[in-house]
Amino acid sequence: MVWRVYDRQIDWFKLTQGKYLKLQPDEQGIIKSEAYPGLWLDVPALLSGNLAKVLAVLQQGIAASRG
Repeated sequence: MVWRVYDRQIDWFKLTQGKYLKLQPDEQGIIKSEAYPGLWLDVPALLSGNLAKVLAVLQQGIAASRG
């Protein structure tokens, strides 16, 4: 994961067949880890400093991974 502070961007990569591929956020701007089910990151909320929403989305991901 790379947080480009000056560009106000977050890039999250996965290693596939020896190459790093950038994960794309969903329609709401949330990136969901493929390696760790339930690890969700609300990119717009994090970039805007809305840490309450970042935590809420993370908790939502954790709950979804438990079934």
